[in-house]
Amino acid sequence: MERSFKAEVELLKLGDGGTFHGEGILAVTKAMLQSGVSYIGGYQGAPVSHMMDVLADARPILDELGIHVETNASEAGAAAMLGASINYPMRGTVTFKSTVGTNVASDALSNLASAGVTGGVVVVLGEDYGEGASIIQERSHAFAMKSQMWLLDPRPNLPTIVKMVEKGFELSEASSTPVLLELRIRACHVHGSFETKDNVAPRYSRKNPLPDPDFDFSKICLPPATYAQEKQKIEVRWPAAQAFIRENKLNEVFAGSDARISAETGIIVQGGMYNVVIRSLQQLGLADAFGSSRIPIYVLNVTYPLIPEEVVEFCAGKRTVMMVEESQPAFIEDALNGILRRADLQTRVHGQDVLPLAGEFTGAVVLEGMMKFLEKVKPTGLDVPSLRGVVTRLTAPKATAAELFGEPLPVRVPGFCIGCPERPVLSALKLAARDGGKFHVSGDIGCHTFSTLPPFNMGNTVLGYGLGLASNSAVAPMFNQRSVTIMGDGGFWHNGLTSGVANAVFNKDDGVLVILENGYTSATGTQNIPSSPHHDPRRANDMSIEKVLRSLGVTWLKRVHSYSVTDVANTIKDAMTTAHAGLKVIISDSECQLERQRRIRPQIAQALKAGERVVRTRFGVDENLCTGDHSCIRLSGCPSLTVKPSSDPLKLDPVAHVNNGCVGCGLCGEVAHAAILCPSFFRADIVQNPGTWDRFIARVRETVIGWLQPRESLARTAS
Repeated sequence: MERSFKAEVELLKLGDGGTFHGEGILAVTKAMLQSGVSYIGGYQGAPVSHMMDVLADARPILDELGIHVETNASEAGAAAMLGASINYPMRGTVTFKSTVGTNVASDALSNLASAGVTGGVVVVLGEDYGEGASIIQERSHAFAMKSQMWLLDPRPNLPTIVKMVEKGFELSEASSTPVLLELRIRACHVHGSFETKDNVAPRYSRKNPLPDPDFDFSKICLPPATYAQEKQKIEVRWPAAQAFIRENKLNEVFAGSDARISAETGIIVQGGMYNVVIRSLQQLGLADAFGSSRIPIYVLNVTYPLIPEEVVEFCAGKRTVMMVEESQPAFIEDALNGILRRADLQTRVHGQDVLPLAGEFTGAVVLEGMMKFLEKVKPTGLDVPSLRGVVTRLTAPKATAAELFGEPLPVRVPGFCIGCPERPVLSALKLAARDGGKFHVSGDIGCHTFSTLPPFNMGNTVLGYGLGLASNSAVAPMFNQRSVTIMGDGGFWHNGLTSGVANAVFNKDDGVLVILENGYTSATGTQNIPSSPHHDPRRANDMSIEKVLRSLGVTWLKRVHSYSVTDVANTIKDAMTTAHAGLKVIISDSECQLERQRRIRPQIAQALKAGERVVRTRFGVDENLCTGDHSCIRLSGCPSLTVKPSSDPLKLDPVAHVNNGCVGCGLCGEVAHAAILCPSFFRADIVQNPGTWDRFIARVRETVIGWLQPRESLARTAS
């Protein structure tokens, strides 16, 4: 997993009257246990929230309550779990990253929303939008509107988040509708406290089975039931949801402390944006450190559906309000204008005219937007020009790195970990292209997406997780040579098996698929997959990618060691030139280096502590042989392979250098050998806790080297 919560999950045992102090996602999990959830699932490759990591460490607690927990093969599989709540009064929740995960899960979610639910359903969405996101920039709001699922966006403090989880299950049951809980990265990891309740054992669970199966054709998504379900959504579920939200005061109103300003204007904000809004007001002197604002604020902890009565009540008598809605389209702003005009209120709504249409609403962005709003509306009693002076001072440009250091910092693109087994495969692909000509490469989601960046610049398209081979199907026939698809083992199990491999074999596609088998979904924290080398007893241990490929009819299949650059390059060349028709698959096999280091470091430390002999391999560059060409760096890209000034005054160019980050994977030497570069790389075995034989061999070597070392070299060393 990406991180461990073994110590923190003890907080989940707190009972009635206890005080929880901790992280947001743990608070969400605690709220689920307090709500009597029967089952929890999710796609593990969703690092936004870490919820699956929490669940993995909380297994004993969940088992004690009889809660079923499942790691799903994909977001679609997770969403399909929620079908248990259609017929039965069981509360369930699943989690994945949005919007890419929501897109994958869309079929199951649409059917779930149409059929409606009996037991409460809450889907925890890691809203991965903005500067820290690794995905396409979209919002979940459109999906909620499209499928008529209620969208919660809680104010980022723990009591509110916990309340919204618990009330989310109740809202779902009151309206027979699935509920989406949108959590941005900062909300997942905000720290705080709340008063806990006892965990509730679910009504039906692994310890208390369901009595009888239930069948109701009206809950099957087939005509004519679907027509009735659509009518039910609009005429029954929607009003029921609005009534529940209004009666339980899920949205919050914070009255302004300045009566003159409050009579004229106000702020409406998505719950998740509340903290950045209140911080901007504090910087302008319009709110104190405890969040008391001079301007009234209406917080939408439920952003869909809106409650017209609440909107009208807040806006009545005001000249203007500001809608803080991150990203476009302006769903909420447009809806507000519709509600106000239908109520014959002429309150002016400002939003995307003062705030950016796209991009994350950071503190600086909202501060500037707030200032523009105040300059437009000029509330009574505010010295707006002086506030502009505050903003100018706060946002004054700071000294750049170039100004501080006298030159710009070098561009540093993201890349693979040191020793990553995917890097040598890309080096081999580059060598194969050098020798046989360029070819189209269809990329995929995963660590290997970094192949699109320097020094490799490979991967012409990236369409979705496990969709690399499918995206290759139309472009491949348009070339007079074969094309290549790169896919990770995580992507293979997620979508690549069915959408890619099965489809390619069925259609007799003549492409080359390179599967990077490192044993985990490494890009999201090295979670286990069916073909992982290590599993706990709850899971099957004999699910081989190779067996699956052969069962589908793949006959040209070769497995290579990832770090053997020459072997990998030759295998790629064979695949590109063989007379064999049909899909050709190369499996490059080596464990994720990051996970390997996590595994062996404690073992090495324990061995050293016990006085056992430990050998550590390092690689280096003989700068006397290095020409300064740096082809090795352009073919490898390893962060530990860098440059340094030459100690030889006659060599003006810097020489290659392996720094202390080296993990001894040997790629640098392999690349130099495969590409027939200079022989400047050397391998050194560092022996810790050496034995008598080690010491004897070291003395012999030292003596022989001393005999062979030229006198000139000795003299230079002495000087």
